[in-house]
Amino acid sequence: MVFGGIISSPRSSLSAQQSLEMANAYLENATKATDPDIMLVYCHDIEVSLSQAKKGTNHDVPTVREGIAAAYIDLGRLLQGRGHNREAQASFKKAEKLGGNVNLAQQSAPSSRPSSIAPSIKSSIQPTPSTRAATPSQPPSNQYKPASDIATVPQEIFPVNLRPPSIAFNPPEPDTRLDDTPQLASCLGLLQTDQSPDDITDHAARNWLQVTKNDEDEKERLKTLATDVVRAFKRDELKDASAVTEVVHLASVLAVDDYRYLVREFYSGIDQSGLLDIHQLEGLARLTQEAEPGYLEADDLVKILELLSSRLQETHIQSSNHVYKLTLAVSHVLDAMADASVKDLDRKTLHEPLSLYLDGLRKSADSYLVYQAAYAFQALLCVPDDETLWQKAFRRTGKVIKGVSGLVSAVKGLDLNGFMDGLIDIQKGMAGVSEIYGVVKSAYEGVTSLAESGQGFFDSLNEGLTFHRQCAWYSALRGADSLLREGQFANFRVLVCEAPCRRDPAFQWGICQRLGEIAANTAWDSDTRQDAVAFLGEIYQHDTVWGDQISVKQWILSILMQLCSLPEMDYANALLQSFAQNKDAKKQELFKVSIKDGPGHHPMRIALPPLASPSLLDRVQNRPDVEGNLRLLRRHRSKEKGSTVFIPPQAKASIQSPDDTRFPLMEKVREFLDGDQTVFLLLGESGAGKSTFNSELESQLWQEYKGKTGVIPLHINLPGIEKPEHDMIAKQLRKSEFTEPEIRELKLRRKFILICDGYDESQQTHNLYVSNRLNEPGNWQAKMIVSCRNEYLGIDYRDRFQPGDRNNRTELGQFQEAVITPFSPDQVEDYINQYVIVQQPIWEASEYKRALHLIPSLMDLVKNPFLMTLSLEVLPRIVDPGQNLSTTQVSRVSLYDQFIVHWLERGKKRLGEKELSPLAKAAFESLIDEGFTQNGIDFLKKLAVAIYKEQGGQPVVRYSRFKDEKTWKTAFFSREDEKQLLREACPLTRSGNQHRFIHRSLLEYGLSLAVFDPRDWKDKSGPQQVSQRRGSTSSSFSFRIDGTAEVAPAPVDLKPDANSPLAWRYFLNDPSVIQFLSERAQQEPVFKQQLYQYIELSKKEEVWRRAAANAITILVRAGEQFNGADLRGIRIPGADLSNGMFDSAQFEGADLRQTTLRGAWLRQADLSKAKMTSAQFGELPFISMKAEVSSCAYSPDGKALAVGLCNNEIILYSTSTWEILRPLTGHTKGVRNVVYSPKGDHIASGSSDTTARIWDVDAGSTLHELSGHEGPINQVAYSPQGDMVASASDDKTVRIWNFETGDCCLTLSGHEATVKSVMYSPKGNVVASGGDDSTARLWDVTTGDCIRILKGDHRQTFSLTFSPIGDILAVASDSDVVLWDVATGTKGLTLSGHPGMVVESLSYSPQGNLIASASSDSTVRLWDTENGTCLHSFTGHSSGTTSVVFAPKENRLATGGRDKKVRLWDVRAVSSHNVSVGPSDEALEIKYSPQSDQIATRNSDDTIRLWNTGSGSCLRISKGHDGAITSIVFSPHGDLLVSASTDSTLKSWDTETGKNLATFTGHSEGVNVVAFSHQNGQVASGSKDHTVRLWNTETGDCTHTLAGHTDSVVSIAYSPQGHQLASASEDKTVRLWKTENSDCQHTLTGHTDKVVCVVYSPEREQVASASLDFTVKLWDATTGDCSRTFSGVNSDNPRIVYSPQGHQVHFTIQDSAEARLWNVDTGECSAVLTGHSYEVVSAAYSPKGHLIATGSRDNSMRVWDVTSGQCRAVVSDFNSSVRKIVWYASSEVDYLVTACHAGSVRLWRVVEDENSCRVHLCWSSRAFGLTATNASVQDVHGLSLANKQLLKQLGAIGEPAVRLREATKKLIGVMSLASKLKQPSVKTIASPTPSTVAPAIEQSEQVVDK
Repeated sequence: MVFGGIISSPRSSLSAQQSLEMANAYLENATKATDPDIMLVYCHDIEVSLSQAKKGTNHDVPTVREGIAAAYIDLGRLLQGRGHNREAQASFKKAEKLGGNVNLAQQSAPSSRPSSIAPSIKSSIQPTPSTRAATPSQPPSNQYKPASDIATVPQEIFPVNLRPPSIAFNPPEPDTRLDDTPQLASCLGLLQTDQSPDDITDHAARNWLQVTKNDEDEKERLKTLATDVVRAFKRDELKDASAVTEVVHLASVLAVDDYRYLVREFYSGIDQSGLLDIHQLEGLARLTQEAEPGYLEADDLVKILELLSSRLQETHIQSSNHVYKLTLAVSHVLDAMADASVKDLDRKTLHEPLSLYLDGLRKSADSYLVYQAAYAFQALLCVPDDETLWQKAFRRTGKVIKGVSGLVSAVKGLDLNGFMDGLIDIQKGMAGVSEIYGVVKSAYEGVTSLAESGQGFFDSLNEGLTFHRQCAWYSALRGADSLLREGQFANFRVLVCEAPCRRDPAFQWGICQRLGEIAANTAWDSDTRQDAVAFLGEIYQHDTVWGDQISVKQWILSILMQLCSLPEMDYANALLQSFAQNKDAKKQELFKVSIKDGPGHHPMRIALPPLASPSLLDRVQNRPDVEGNLRLLRRHRSKEKGSTVFIPPQAKASIQSPDDTRFPLMEKVREFLDGDQTVFLLLGESGAGKSTFNSELESQLWQEYKGKTGVIPLHINLPGIEKPEHDMIAKQLRKSEFTEPEIRELKLRRKFILICDGYDESQQTHNLYVSNRLNEPGNWQAKMIVSCRNEYLGIDYRDRFQPGDRNNRTELGQFQEAVITPFSPDQVEDYINQYVIVQQPIWEASEYKRALHLIPSLMDLVKNPFLMTLSLEVLPRIVDPGQNLSTTQVSRVSLYDQFIVHWLERGKKRLGEKELSPLAKAAFESLIDEGFTQNGIDFLKKLAVAIYKEQGGQPVVRYSRFKDEKTWKTAFFSREDEKQLLREACPLTRSGNQHRFIHRSLLEYGLSLAVFDPRDWKDKSGPQQVSQRRGSTSSSFSFRIDGTAEVAPAPVDLKPDANSPLAWRYFLNDPSVIQFLSERAQQEPVFKQQLYQYIELSKKEEVWRRAAANAITILVRAGEQFNGADLRGIRIPGADLSNGMFDSAQFEGADLRQTTLRGAWLRQADLSKAKMTSAQFGELPFISMKAEVSSCAYSPDGKALAVGLCNNEIILYSTSTWEILRPLTGHTKGVRNVVYSPKGDHIASGSSDTTARIWDVDAGSTLHELSGHEGPINQVAYSPQGDMVASASDDKTVRIWNFETGDCCLTLSGHEATVKSVMYSPKGNVVASGGDDSTARLWDVTTGDCIRILKGDHRQTFSLTFSPIGDILAVASDSDVVLWDVATGTKGLTLSGHPGMVVESLSYSPQGNLIASASSDSTVRLWDTENGTCLHSFTGHSSGTTSVVFAPKENRLATGGRDKKVRLWDVRAVSSHNVSVGPSDEALEIKYSPQSDQIATRNSDDTIRLWNTGSGSCLRISKGHDGAITSIVFSPHGDLLVSASTDSTLKSWDTETGKNLATFTGHSEGVNVVAFSHQNGQVASGSKDHTVRLWNTETGDCTHTLAGHTDSVVSIAYSPQGHQLASASEDKTVRLWKTENSDCQHTLTGHTDKVVCVVYSPEREQVASASLDFTVKLWDATTGDCSRTFSGVNSDNPRIVYSPQGHQVHFTIQDSAEARLWNVDTGECSAVLTGHSYEVVSAAYSPKGHLIATGSRDNSMRVWDVTSGQCRAVVSDFNSSVRKIVWYASSEVDYLVTACHAGSVRLWRVVEDENSCRVHLCWSSRAFGLTATNASVQDVHGLSLANKQLLKQLGAIGEPAVRLREATKKLIGVMSLASKLKQPSVKTIASPTPSTVAPAIEQSEQVVDK
């Protein structure tokens, strides 16, 4: 690296006395200056002169020392008087050091500046942008009086002088290899500088210099390296531009002998080369420019000039480019000769020939060459002539001193005032100067091209600016160069505008060239570059100021065209475009001609070529060439990527984030790469496109790779690396054939972007960032992007990826994550379009889009990119022309089936077209004869099995021919022809000796195919029957329940396969395999039977237990329900039964060890004598309280829990035994809040009795009663020190109390309503409060001042809490949680998930990464504080949840609710992904088919679902309508379903296929209701358009329109006989219509509000209507008379139910938990059904009418005897209100269908006998949490105490067996339950062993349950 200090040669040679005199002269001028900027310029020159004086003085001479001190004092006074106090103090301090008697301040050092324009080697190496914080600068005006004819440019162009672009200095350690030659130059430059260490501004450079200047060995080593580089250059045969650049970097710091050696080498190279070597020519020119005094003698320069002159004349007939380069080099040499005062050139042999030659170039047609020749001629004229002192000064201005640029204080060398005077003197000395501008002709007359205007340009030189005298423009340009090297742009602007030669075309030409080079030089900041372009625009546009020379204008256009080709040059392009709009016709013509000519062939001098790799220094240091191998790696990776379809993926912040929070993934990753974070975790489901994205990212990064200075993108396929947890980068590089020296070089010198693909596939559990010690000193420097399938992760997965020690992780900001979201419809369309272009399939894009739109559920599948690829591959195969696509069923596994066949057939075709050897051809034909595709499938299955069996599922197989010759790998990867052919045809890929499937999911599919392949059963089975329904009486298995009839399957050989993968591996941690198999079970009855048989066999033989565990896991995941199943004695240890349905199932004696039963439905299940050691239920026991729970608080050590109750009590519990420690009593009203003191020895409580209390925990007594509030106290809080207590009250205040005295210290007033919450910050200096005035306030606890008000878009603040470090305040605002930045008061994340229900309590986890919210919606939600996503929702409370608190040391939550329970939750049991458990949308309407085989539901997501009553399988009918679906009805035969919608239409659907048959149009507004006539198949509809329409379902025609209502028709009903139709309207009437002729028979009036329901009696001529006027009326259908009116009807749910005989009616009563049955004849209440605890909202009579079922908001259903009113059965295991009940009969069995508010649809079988009525669950659409009501746990073995208590609380009956050790514990009185309450964390990544669960199970078998 080169550093260049700017110092003038004359000044450095002055004595100390002379420098002092110069400083005093500057001081006098500064004192007189009125312009503050000019004054500062002088002050800077004073500083420089005084610094020079100090260096040259002998401090023993007191007069000089005193003079310097006095000057510093005068300077300080001047600065102080002008308001620059800091600078003044610095001067005073310097004076004091020299003995001056002043008070001084601290010294500060000014900055410096390197050279810049046409950037020399010194300024072009690794610059960083400069800033405009610069040196002030207008030129001094007191000495130079400019002429009146001066130019002006806008002041915003180059407004200030700038600091130089600095370059970072990376100091090397002693005796270590250097990074590059610029670093070597930097080191040598620092060592050679005579600057004081205090003048070194770079901290690293200063420290390095202080250490190294005394290390003689290191200094000698560095000098030797420089010498060796020069010698290496001599040996280099090519000496290309990069090599020349490298040695020129060293020129200014070389020893004189090395420098002259290098000059000789360049000289010889040019002299001896037959063809002109341009690179060496430019190198020689630069060496000459950079020569230090004494390095080149006058004779040296003369010889160089002779050589160049000779080559110049020899090259005359060659290209103009060579002539131009030579002329440019001559100019540099002549400049150097002028600087060195070389005189007396031999006029005969050198001066005259060169003059004549340069003069001859005037006739050139090349304007560039003409200008350069003129410049060289001017330089030549300066060589023999005597020069003035100022000329010498400015010529040496900007020369570097030993290469130290940017690190030392600047030394200004150009006196602008004297320089301008000198220019005037030169100008005056020119003959005819006053006539120059009049002689030049108008530039716009006869516009020609720039190339042809050379003569015109030269004419202007002849006409006044001759070659034969010195001209001011040459000197002015050299002065401009000096200013630009120093960065004095403001002074440069003044020079250009005020120079007497400013209208000289040669001067303008040179200035434009320099402006162009500034604009193109990225070392300068954007503003400076833009100013240079703007300056060019000024010269081009303002002819009156700058003249109208055509060559100058065309040169400007050429420069701008060159600039436009550079990046980030929009402003140059914009300026050029503005020129195109110029209305001046002449300039328009000029512009057109110039644009047509183009930018010219002489590029601007901007930057030197980059260094070679390896560089000369690398060779000297024996550094390996890594760039060559990196280029090979880049090409290899590009080839591997190939041409693929890439759609930029969208992502979301976390797994639980909603998909509507998506963002472009590539942008997010780019932000990560540009920022300070180090690890980026990329998640996504299998096939989401993670690998494709990684490949695209790598490709883009390689394209942007910058060579030696660039960051290297390295793709690492983790499964392909052995033990990637250790040194994975080196292992990957070795795979890419990098040598060990190259790897060491990369580790030591380079940075990486690691793209680690397949974390889950590599079966990793290590934190790769930590284990590879990335970014630690001496280790690999890298950022890491790592991808993983999200289904393999648990809740604590971030610990595996975040940098740092998991126990001491402070840099949480170093980690970022994103989850790829499914394709959006637009992305799907884009993918199809690209796929058709790239792959050119037989289908058009429109055909694919049509298929995706019409095939049910296919659009959902193709949102996964890999499944999209599979779908597009196979759709043309599976869809026949003319096929009805709406009936085509496609699943994930069926796509893979077709894809594999398609791939193999394509491989077969490819092999058939390939030139095969005779042996290979014979093998190929043999494979074809046997069935090539089937052989390929068998090969794939066997390989998948082998990979799982031999490698535990690790997907990459490494095969070495000799090493693995006798292993299992030979069967697949040997060189046998058949094996090679099958490998080539199968979806496998190979990289070196590594083989793998092209996608991980294909390996998993292959294994699932090995478990069950439908093709294997095709020949064995007879004609396929319909899929079996659950509950088949024909089942041959004892565990199948009896019930509905179904067709028996065809007889097949069901002999179990002991070699099946199900029998030797647990697949519980292979979710993708389980998914394939569960889909297969749904589609293949044979496979389902086989799975059942495995379960059955496990009863008899233990060997089948693993297969049985897998089988039941698959069946549960497939949706199979085991309600009533006989599972006695089954062995399924380790099975995952989560969300399984086992109502009334018999598990007696079953082996259920280590089973997962999270969310399982075990109602009435018989678990007696089962083994349940380590069974996981996912929940902890709860505590039942006497009253509603208002508050919970853990003690600081977590050993106690305080519970505040609404009955005035506080109860303290031990968390180890959950026994009551003691109650705290004293409050006279309900306790609203409790909190422990920081030490845990006291408790504070707030109460509705307006007091707060301080309690002694040990004594259980009150220490202080804090009185003073005028309203209930809602919350109390301790200060972190425990010395203060804050309380929040309904009286709108917060009070601060002294803990010791109980006195009120402070009252915080400001809230305008009730204050609900208060909390101390962790530091204790701030109190936060929130209330009903919609604000949260922050208070200074010392002054009581409100320091900030946080106000959002909410009404109330119920709770708030600080994060553990106090930077965030979480505020419960209505139904949301808002996170506020405490320091700034800005609103951060909003956590929304409790819609419409208030959040009553908040708690941060101890680590601060989670926050829990408790809501009145009865749920507790767990949030990720980093991205605001909901991780989990805890359900279990049956009423509002009022309190939530994290345990201080465990992953546990305690919650309290209005249901009088405290529940405990294990946060570790929360899965990071949600398992689908069926549709969750509420069923708004239920209808059952007249054939009793189907149930139809209208759902809140505007879909219709058809449920098979036997199996519970669902056929989802997509929306279909354009509006909400409002009503559905079956046809009398059940073959049709008709739906009504707000889109004004009706639609009919085929109930077998779900196909839309017809659409009925005619209504002008939305249709509210539809009804089918049971007599004639007629359909009626009621609409908002006030009409009822009758429709013919066969034709779709509207047969009648019934008009008469004056408002919306909301309910209609046909009479049982079908002759009459009743309609109810919001016009408060009911109308009765004849269906025969559509006449209105009666209008029934009497209701006083909207009539919303009408229904016929099943046996009588009677109509009942319900209204929002709280009444039900009974009407005579014949006469229209009202016979009865019943009051008190529920207006929210006014529904009427008749008994089957019609003699009773039921309707819901407003706010009543009772159900009443009314006699329609007498109007009297026949029965009052009492038992529900909340409002009854639904009811249905049994088909016989002797029973009625009611549903309630108490989440239960009851079955009653109609006659006696006795409750016959209770089902209380619903998790929400039972909104809908339908009762129907099938054969001799009665069934109930229920629908809950939470979304479940359930079918129940009602079994009656004389003494009992039992309700058994047949199936449920989804699971809703763990249920164990009436489950028998008698003599169950192995249950932990926690699980025993949990099951008992859930309603289980019986006593489990007691282990011997538990009995012993009871006897000694020790019941340590705390550890029992903790459940094992969820396993997330399968281990490499074949079985992940078996070892633990086998070990547990040795434990004997006593």
